Amino acid sequence: MADPDYGSQVREAYPELDDIEDERLRERVVEAWVLGLERGGWRHVEDIPYAWNIHEVTNVEHVRGVTKIAVESAGIQRSFHGADPDLDAIRAACLLHDVGKCYEYVDHVADDLVDPDREYATEEIPHSISGYALAHEVGCPLAVQRAIPHFLGEVPTRTLEAELVKSANSASSNAITQATMGLSLKEWVEKYSQTTG
Repeated sequence: MADPDYGSQVREAYPELDDIEDERLRERVVEAWVLGLERGGWRHVEDIPYAWNIHEVTNVEHVRGVTKIAVESAGIQRSFHGADPDLDAIRAACLLHDVGKCYEYVDHVADDLVDPDREYATEEIPHSISGYALAHEVGCPLAVQRAIPHFLGEVPTRTLEAELVKSANSASSNAITQATMGLSLKEWVEKYSQTTG
């Protein structure tokens, strides 16, 4: 397999990167994805499925949907309620909230799509935690890091930005599980005894 240009793949897959005003933060988001893709041994960022058993939707589609939902919600919070959410932190955290699937989902796709580094690529650590670790490793600000873990109980203090990421993730996930399986996210989790994000 030829060495993929992960940076170009990520920039092409996520046009929302261009909306991050802080150029250093934008590059750290790309760097986290490149690291995850390299260690996961993925052929292409578009090969990562949304969920271990839902391959009709890519992780890229889900991540983009979460980003769009969160940014729209932040705009409503700002104009309707007078809140002041940090849009760069929201965009970066949304774009990174499922980067950990680079590690977690390597065993759920055809072998020709991945050649993982088994030191990193495993289901042992939930993707929201490994995503947090990737963001930390590349130097994303704490405001971004703390908004990435999106399962209840993973982070003791929830910021406005973290809540936006979590609620946007649930909205996107519910839409995907309904469209692909006719199940709400809660029903999907109960049926398959897995978590999603």
